[in-house]
Amino acid sequence: SWLPSWCPTSQCKLKEAEERILQPIRSKFSKQFVHISNDNKLWTLVFSGSGERRTPLVLLHGFGGGVGLWALNLDVLSHQRPVYAFDLLGFGQSSRACFSTDAKEAEMQFVESIEEWRSKLGLESMVMLGHNLGGYLAAAYSLKYPSRVKHMILVEPWGLPERPAPGDQDRPIPVWIKALGALLSPFNPLAGLRLAGPLGPVLVQTLRPDFKKKFATIFNDDTVTEYIYHLNVQSPSGETAFKNMTIPYGWARRPMLRRIGLIHSDIPITVIYGSRSSIDGHSGNSVKEIRPNSCVEIITIRGAGHYVYADQPEDFNHRVLQILKTVS
Repeated sequence: SWLPSWCPTSQCKLKEAEERILQPIRSKFSKQFVHISNDNKLWTLVFSGSGERRTPLVLLHGFGGGVGLWALNLDVLSHQRPVYAFDLLGFGQSSRACFSTDAKEAEMQFVESIEEWRSKLGLESMVMLGHNLGGYLAAAYSLKYPSRVKHMILVEPWGLPERPAPGDQDRPIPVWIKALGALLSPFNPLAGLRLAGPLGPVLVQTLRPDFKKKFATIFNDDTVTEYIYHLNVQSPSGETAFKNMTIPYGWARRPMLRRIGLIHSDIPITVIYGSRSSIDGHSGNSVKEIRPNSCVEIITIRGAGHYVYADQPEDFNHRVLQILKTVS
């Protein structure tokens, strides 16, 4: 409870930071809170686009992200069909809900919040594009509500593979990393950022200068790093849920590759990776092997790291538009 006063942040500052990062967007869009059960609400951006009758594209951000990080993509992607982007429950300006400590139940809370959101907005079906944690949740949602998903685009998805056995890893985990992992295991992933208090904004700028470079075409200041800071020092609701869904060193407690073969075979899946990413791209090939009778495409974007949509936005936007051409 003492952390908000220790950290130079507030909901108001987060809102202001998001408004600044969305300022360069030229397309018309609306903002709203979509109210779901338990007095929770999901912060949503709506781009109506010119093709209102086409299946809408729904963007699910990754861990520690928010709607503002799609700033380089929203204009282009919304030209031909409606686009929706929302802050996942427990992240961004959405409600900081109380999640179950059980991994399966926490996953279902995310999934049901997405379904309630869809129902409230009256969307019959969607193209779901999820980055990182958003990709995992898109797959989990498709398992539960297959009739609502026309196509699934997994961008650098988290949580697909099993944690490898100690002897199966290409490089053994150094002892110091194991010790640090054991020390930090009781804490949330971003606890250090909150504990840094007034030094937090400088810490983000120092440790993640790459974010400033990714968005250099539209900002020449600290707009993006300030937004990321304010996103991640609020009450750690979704962050706590994510921690409870993982096992040491960031592996999923319930790997999606165990279940992805159960997703209806008529839902096409596209997996997008960055050629310079540290995420293991072999999972895409595994998805293809698990779903031999389904349409599975793997795309690698050259010169991109984990944040593909910001590293190479023009290529990423073009590839996504090509995928969308196959969806009515």
